[in-house]
Amino acid sequence: MHIRPLHRTWTVCAIALTTAGLLTACSNSADEASPMAGTSSDSAVFPVTIEHAFGETVVPEEPTRIVVAGYTEQDTVLALGVVPVGVTEWYGDQPYATWPWAQAALGDAQPEVLSATGDGFEEEKIAALEPDLIIATNAGLTEDTYDRLSDIAPTLAQSDASTAYFEPWDVQAEKIGRALGKKTEVDALIDGVNQKFADAAAAHPEFADKKAIFLQNAFYEGKAIAYQDGLSTDFLTKLGFVVPDDIDAYVPADGGGQASIPLENLSVLNAADVLIWGTEGPGDRAELEKEAVYNALEPVKDGNLVFTDGVTAGAIYFTSVLSLPYVIDKLAPALDEALDGTPATITG
Repeated sequence: MHIRPLHRTWTVCAIALTTAGLLTACSNSADEASPMAGTSSDSAVFPVTIEHAFGETVVPEEPTRIVVAGYTEQDTVLALGVVPVGVTEWYGDQPYATWPWAQAALGDAQPEVLSATGDGFEEEKIAALEPDLIIATNAGLTEDTYDRLSDIAPTLAQSDASTAYFEPWDVQAEKIGRALGKKTEVDALIDGVNQKFADAAAAHPEFADKKAIFLQNAFYEGKAIAYQDGLSTDFLTKLGFVVPDDIDAYVPADGGGQASIPLENLSVLNAADVLIWGTEGPGDRAELEKEAVYNALEPVKDGNLVFTDGVTAGAIYFTSVLSLPYVIDKLAPALDEALDGTPATITG
């Protein structure tokens, strides 16, 4: 299990493409869900200047040794046809910190896997990789850690202090694409993902204005963790759903987009037409069902439920140009079933 961080220090627990080719390349198979945008950069665009929370970073020439010091940015790098020399493990213990939706893009490469323990960056290991670009747009950089990484190589940081973790996926992707000299390619990737959402919404008009709540896989210390309308629920709202604001009353004062709902107030989930539980293993649903207040919920009694598998939950949390097409392919048919009163369990 894990509690996913947003705009605060996080906890990790025991938890192309061309524009024409993008839509057909993004399917629900792991091999097909990892398209690459091509391997050539436009050397004429260098040097490139990228603005961010700590000023600006100049990338003097096309980078060839890229270290991903953040938690999800390897997806964008791989989608652009570039294999980093170092990647960072967030959670999931995937081969080379690369999840199934991106493994085809990784191929046989074996990048160095760096640790993300919350105790800082493995700076000696990063330096030993001799990078010419460090990508840390989703790494919780402070000005001090940015300065230290910049002493090793040009470093990309988050856009501002409020997005130290998980700034919008398309904003991150656009910065990374420009730093690699692949603005045209990354724009096509972003447009393709947005078009895939639009096509799925059009194919499922029954989603429009239905209320949906996405929750983590378990109850933590007597509370359910749900996501309010915003960054973490874009995958639902882009499909036409609405996230009810009833849960906003349970968002802590420090924000973060996560509502911590005490079990005695769990009936607030009755505001939803469908509940999506980010379950990660076969035992997660059984643990939920041990609670009487869970079984008393109207969406539970009516069968308006979706349970994910671990990979689909990971794809939702990654929210990248490669993981989002995977989410759409897995989630759209499951939501269709759930709205009809058949609990849907997503499997690999």
